[in-house]
Amino acid sequence: MLDTALTSLTGIPAFAAYFALAIILLLLFVRLYTWVTPHDEFALIRANNPSAAIAFGGAFIGFAWPLASAITHSMSLLDCAIWGAVALVVQLIAFFFSCIALKPLPQRIRDGELSAGIFSACCSVAIGMLNAAAMTY
Repeated sequence: MLDTALTSLTGIPAFAAYFALAIILLLLFVRLYTWVTPHDEFALIRANNPSAAIAFGGAFIGFAWPLASAITHSMSLLDCAIWGAVALVVQLIAFFFSCIALKPLPQRIRDGELSAGIFSACCSVAIGMLNAAAMTY
């Protein structure tokens, strides 16, 4: 039993490396997403705007889902980083298409329209699910 436990512990460096990469990619996503969107998500969330919180939370989950798939299916840290970058770009594109589908989405989120925040979040999560499924190479 001790051998099994010690063998399990040999995976800690790989876990730490992939987890650190995931945190870095999540932070990069947050930075780029908040830079690309025309509204200040964190200011809106601090002002108790539920639409902004829902939309941003959906985007965050929509990115984390394919990132988890990239971690699961990648062959190396570089492979994971590449597919994480793909997931990031896809999620940013999803926001732009959401803006086209529901005009003017950013203003509606700023105004606190829950329907706009929910629509944006659902689009992000749906795209994230499809993105994750497509990463089963």
